[in-house]
Amino acid sequence: MTNAPSEHLIFDRAALRRHRERAAANFGDYDFLLTRTMEEVTERLLHTNRTFPLALDLGSHDGTLGKAALPPEKIGRIVSADLSLAMVKGAPGPRLVADEEFLPFAGETFDLAASILSLHWVNDLPGALIQLRRALKPDGLFIGAFFGGETLTELRQSLAEAEIETEGGLSPRVSPFADLRDVGGLLQRAGFALPVVDSDRVTVRYDNALKLMADLRGMGETNALAERRRQPMKRRTLFRAVEIYAEKFGLPDGRIPATFEIVMATGWAPHESQQQPLRPGSAAHSLADALGSEEQTAGEKAPLGKPYGKK
Repeated sequence: MTNAPSEHLIFDRAALRRHRERAAANFGDYDFLLTRTMEEVTERLLHTNRTFPLALDLGSHDGTLGKAALPPEKIGRIVSADLSLAMVKGAPGPRLVADEEFLPFAGETFDLAASILSLHWVNDLPGALIQLRRALKPDGLFIGAFFGGETLTELRQSLAEAEIETEGGLSPRVSPFADLRDVGGLLQRAGFALPVVDSDRVTVRYDNALKLMADLRGMGETNALAERRRQPMKRRTLFRAVEIYAEKFGLPDGRIPATFEIVMATGWAPHESQQQPLRPGSAAHSLADALGSEEQTAGEKAPLGKPYGKK
């Protein structure tokens, strides 16, 4: 089940599926960011003192988690799920077509749920995270990576300036991305315990902006905004954007940088064995004891209606 474009939606999921279907045949030529991100996820999983008998790879592309260099004793069976049939056909092991917005899994099914560079296309990210938390067994781990707010900032600025200059208006061209500061709160709202969020900024250098756009098509990451303009970009606007990109962001060697901010997020399905915050007032020692100083009272709390310092 997928959502059709609507004034209430940010992304056109049907368009996203088409983009991935188109990219599937040659995806291995353009998966360098996915591979790099999976290497980081792999490193974190190897340093987690847990094993995961059953794992979900959500938005798996062609089987990102299943192709990772993880020993079988760390992760047992992996279920790959992607919006695109053509894409998920390349995944090893059990696989199915599934939409991140409507998970078809029973509660408390998986020991691990991973999603690598897919959740930034979800209309309702809090809802997707809630579904993932419910699909995890108690003390199951979620680890996700998705593009953050600084991603493609150079391209966004160049396209906007070119369209305003040549057409006198502005249409949505590049997706909005989640802000790092908001992701931890989203994990907590979804019911995850012990959330941890950080980000990594990757700069890729290209000969020109056209090469960057070709890579985005190869990744299946082109414009799928619900409110996007349906007509192709005018050639005059496109080439002016290429010029502006080079003028504003060009490097000394004549190439251009493209920024990708990759947000990494982890959280655990709640379990009684996990560390719990202390109740207010339950501390056994005061701060003064820890600092080796004398505790000074601030005075008794004044009764209602009687301000401090007055009788």
